[in-house]
Amino acid sequence: MRSNVYVFCFLFLSLTVRAQSPLVPLNADYYHLIDRLEIRQNKWAEGFHSTVKPYNRQSIIQLTDSLLAHPGRELSDSDYFNLDYLRNDSWEWLQTNDSTQLDPFTKHLRPKAAPGDSREPILKHFYHKKADLYNLQTPDVDLHVNPVLYVGVGIDATSGHDDPSANNQRLLFINTRGLEIRGTIGRKLGFYTFFSDTQASYPEYVRQYGRTYSGDSLASAPGEGFVKPFGANGGVDYLSARGYITFNTLKVINIQFGHDRNFFGNGFRSLLLSDNAPPALFLKLSTRLGRRIQYTNLFSSLQNKQAPLPLGEHLIPQKFMAIHHLSINLNDHMNLGVFEAEVFSRDRLDLSYLNPIILYRYVESSQGSSDNAFIGIDFKANFLSQFLVYTQIMLDEFRLKQLREGKGNWTNKFAIQVGGKYIDAFNVPNLDLQAELNLARPYTYAHEASASVNAGQTNYAHYNQPLAHPLGGNFLEGIGIIKYQQRRLSGTGIFGIMMYGADPAPDINYGGNILKDYNGRVREEGNFIGQGRKSVITYADLRASYMIRHNIFLEGRLLYRFQDSQYRPDSYTNNVASFALRWNLPYRNTVF
Repeated sequence: MRSNVYVFCFLFLSLTVRAQSPLVPLNADYYHLIDRLEIRQNKWAEGFHSTVKPYNRQSIIQLTDSLLAHPGRELSDSDYFNLDYLRNDSWEWLQTNDSTQLDPFTKHLRPKAAPGDSREPILKHFYHKKADLYNLQTPDVDLHVNPVLYVGVGIDATSGHDDPSANNQRLLFINTRGLEIRGTIGRKLGFYTFFSDTQASYPEYVRQYGRTYSGDSLASAPGEGFVKPFGANGGVDYLSARGYITFNTLKVINIQFGHDRNFFGNGFRSLLLSDNAPPALFLKLSTRLGRRIQYTNLFSSLQNKQAPLPLGEHLIPQKFMAIHHLSINLNDHMNLGVFEAEVFSRDRLDLSYLNPIILYRYVESSQGSSDNAFIGIDFKANFLSQFLVYTQIMLDEFRLKQLREGKGNWTNKFAIQVGGKYIDAFNVPNLDLQAELNLARPYTYAHEASASVNAGQTNYAHYNQPLAHPLGGNFLEGIGIIKYQQRRLSGTGIFGIMMYGADPAPDINYGGNILKDYNGRVREEGNFIGQGRKSVITYADLRASYMIRHNIFLEGRLLYRFQDSQYRPDSYTNNVASFALRWNLPYRNTVF
């Protein structure tokens, strides 16, 4: 019953299926290249609204076509390299006048340089295309198969702030192997599947984060679900899997059903919905009314690891999330978005929340429920073909009277993001800068437990990990990012400072850990950001990457991270150095 509603919806709406391409997996490096193109053309993309991620491959090709037709400012060698890279990566959606390309029996009639062709295929059967180990194209099937590999080693040197004897070094490693398959059937139904097996050892600060949010000091991994201990050096072992089907119906509606992550926003972080938590089962409907309006409905089934399991029961309790997001291009330079989310707990999916155009707060009130409602807005503007500014405001609970009184009432729970991007900074080609400020008041994203609702059933978390910012609530963060590229070689520097308030004991709640019941708050008034044990983190994360072949990267990383806490034993310094080979897998930032 829990998933039958999803199945019914997409089968019913599939009666008029139209062509649809798979989406590009969330990847900060990859999506930065797309952001650059949209900013450069000085107007919003034709095929997608960039606040709602991920994007489909066909729309990315449309954006590259548009920029090549009207480049505006002069393109650099690295710009042309990136355009080739994006187009080769989704070569199946490039326009061609050769109708014989899809017919395997007329291969000999193809032009010598078909879209995406590799100059040197391997063993005659592999890498005919630069982006694919193996591909198959017939009139009925478009198939792309690629291996996934991520192997690396490093050292984490951790030193205590007060006790030099606490200094220690740990070997870091990552070993990921997997497979990625995507394609279309009859150009009507798009599909994607990914599977990998990983053994890894993370730096001390990542392990500390796992102790806070995963509740397991022995086995936790950021952005992953079920994790097991591995080896004697604090390593972990886990499987990752994502997959979905996607198609268009009624000409303007795209439907996607599967298990993956979604992201709303234009920043390094998102305060609405980010890719911080593990993938989740979802149904997404995206309705586009011309270039101006995109309306997104997202329904998700989440897991609550906090709820106690009945004796002999092993099935993790479910909870559900429903989201509306309306994105409007006010003109070529300004975009406004309106966001609404509801997290609710039932023994099955509540049909009342499947209404795609109703106000969720009304549904919650009319049922007499105590579900957790959020509303938010986002805004962005581009100008001078070099700048993008953006903001998000998330309101968990807001009372104007208490805010005006200025007494720090706990009920004013909100989060704010302000940021900007500057590409080709100071007229240096491919030097890109980004600055971002994020904050969240105490108790934002948290909710209550009651006699009828278990702990964690309505907070904004999935598998005990925050769905928005990784710090949860009660924090202030400033981030600066520098990116520079020379064709295959690129460098990224992430610099920042974070301030948050930690709880001195498990039974005390200062509003940072969103997994805790806000009814256990320390006080009604006098609340402020950073209350509790004040901790300040400063860090510098440097990474150099060289693409030796399409989607095969050699990269090195240096990280300095200093955590200064009012509780001296929690003060320490991390120095991390690592080197890795990454093949067809996004780099995942662990900045928290």
